[in-house]
Amino acid sequence: MYYTIGQISDMFKLPVSTLRYYDKEGFSPNLKRVSGIRRFSETEIDTLRVIECLKKSGLEIKDIKLFMDWCCKGAETYPQRKELFEKQKAAVEKEILRLNKVLDMIKYKCWYYEQAIKDGNEDRLKAITPDEMPEEIREAFISSHSEHD
Repeated sequence: MYYTIGQISDMFKLPVSTLRYYDKEGFSPNLKRVSGIRRFSETEIDTLRVIECLKKSGLEIKDIKLFMDWCCKGAETYPQRKELFEKQKAAVEKEILRLNKVLDMIKYKCWYYEQAIKDGNEDRLKAITPDEMPEEIREAFISSHSEHD
């Protein structure tokens, strides 16, 4: 089954101009054309999934282009491709840790203001120690207030 550029644009929530740019940059070297109209196969869809994954992981387009070039070179570039994914995996894991710390602060503050609303002020909360907090909130508080990332 083949898809039009418009269908792919809808599927990936990407502007048609981005898909044309990817094509121009050679990200899908085997992209078929029928009367000049791009026809995307499952192969191109899989390629776009990888490209979008790498973009979301923080990889720059120039490095995605390098990865795509490696793909065209075959098995000899497996080590470079694996290394790239290992590097991105580490970067994403670090970002998840950072975001979990942010989420913990937000959880704590949601609880904090829920209590302040009940109390009508923050007096009790300003004097509370982590040991006096519910366990889940205490864990979030400790995580969000720790110095290390």
